[in-house]
Amino acid sequence: MKTKINIINSQKIIKIPQEWRSLVRKACKTTLDFEKFPTDAEINITFVDDEKIKEINRDFRNIDSSTDVLSFPLGEGGEFEFNPENGCAMLGDVIISTEHALNQADLYGHGTDREIAFLTVHSVLHLLGYDHVNDEAERKEMRKREEAVLKIMGLEIRKED
Repeated sequence: MKTKINIINSQKIIKIPQEWRSLVRKACKTTLDFEKFPTDAEINITFVDDEKIKEINRDFRNIDSSTDVLSFPLGEGGEFEFNPENGCAMLGDVIISTEHALNQADLYGHGTDREIAFLTVHSVLHLLGYDHVNDEAERKEMRKREEAVLKIMGLEIRKED
């Protein structure tokens, strides 16, 4: 199965190392494999600073604060449009705040690689239709899936709650 990951760096505060780009691609592919996504897929990942993610969060969610990651799914109910240029299902966009990721890695006492991978896996699950905001059972299910994918990648996360 083909997975096209478009990575865009739209911030100048933190240099995005090649390792992060590889890690993001691996996190996307591992999540799609774990979820048994049935077709070729395309995902856009954009790295931004806190100021930009705050602006996006305000404009699209009416929340006037920065956050770690935002996900913008293009599909609904497992149905996706396909990019006619490459035949991939267009899953959506992921926006990651590099500043937030680094701060959270410090806060939680783990490396930035694990934080970047976690944010990517979390967001890809959102692109596939998982939602944890209003459903406690789905939040727990999503967390189990995140942990399973990160374990496959060798980047287990610390238990929370």
